[in-house]
Amino acid sequence: MSVRLDHVQVSCPPGGEDVARAFYGEALGMTEVEKPELLKGRGGCWFKASSAEIHVGVEQDFRPAKKAHPAFAVENLDTLRQTLLRRGYPAVDDENLPGSRRFYSEDPWGNRLEFVARHIG
Repeated sequence: MSVRLDHVQVSCPPGGEDVARAFYGEALGMTEVEKPELLKGRGGCWFKASSAEIHVGVEQDFRPAKKAHPAFAVENLDTLRQTLLRRGYPAVDDENLPGSRRFYSEDPWGNRLEFVARHIG
C-alpha cells in the first residue's frame, strides 16, 4: 500500500477568504485551486504549491490550532522568514530537529505553521 498526504486543512472564521488569499496566496506564494462546485457553498478556499495543498475551511465557532499544524518544506527559508516578518507575522526559530533549519509562524487567525529546510549530511 502506498500512502501520501493529499492536503491539510486549517480553519478560519466566517468571511476569512480574502485574508486567506492575502496570506497563503500572496505572502506564501501558493496558487489558489478552485474548489469543487459541491463544496463552494461551504466557504473557504484551497491553495497549492508543488505537491503541498492546504484547504482553508470556514468554522463558525472558530478557534486557532495552537499545537496541530502543517509543516511546509521551503527552499528559501530565510527569504520567507523576512517576507513574513515584514508583513507582521512572527517567525520563531527552533533548532530541535537535527539536520534541518526551521521556524514557526502563524496565519492571520493564529493557526500554527511550521516552515522547514532540511539539510543532507
